[in-house]
Amino acid sequence: YTARVAGTEKGVTEPAPVFSACYGAPFMPLHPDRYAELLGQRLEEHGSTVWLINTGWTGGPYGVGERISIPYTRAMVNAVLDEKLDDAPMRKDPIFGFEIPLHVPGVPDEVLFPRDTWTDKAAYDAQELKLAKMFQENFRKYADQATEEILAASPNVS
Repeated sequence: YTARVAGTEKGVTEPAPVFSACYGAPFMPLHPDRYAELLGQRLEEHGSTVWLINTGWTGGPYGVGERISIPYTRAMVNAVLDEKLDDAPMRKDPIFGFEIPLHVPGVPDEVLFPRDTWTDKAAYDAQELKLAKMFQENFRKYADQATEEILAASPNVS
C-alpha cells in the first residue's frame, strides 16, 4: 500500500490510495501468496528480522498533518540496523496487529504512534478503520489462495 500525494505526480490533487501486490503487480506472474511463501521461507532460512517503518503521514489528515521527517526516518532505520529495537518493549496496534516499539532513540515517542500525533482522535480512528477496510477489500481477490496464517493477519475491524 502507498498513496499518491499531491505534488508528487502530475494531476494528483488529493491523496489516492494505491494497492500493488509486492509493489510490482504487473511484473509478478505468480499469485502474491506464492511470493509471500517464498519470502517467509527465506526469512526463516536466514534468521532475518523484518521491520515496517512508517514514513508516511503524521499529525492529521492530508492538508493538516505532514510527512514523517527524514531525520526521524533515519533514526528509525539506524535503530533497526544497530539492533537497538530487538528486545525493546512493544505495543500492539489494535487494528493492524503489528507491534510498535515504545521508544526509538532520536524519535519523539508520539511519532511512533500516529494516533498520538492527531489532535482529533475520533478522526484518526475513522481514518484507520477506513484504511483497514480498504486493505480487506483489496485482499479479497487474493484470499482464495492465501494460507490460514496470512488470513489471520488481516486487519481487525470488528
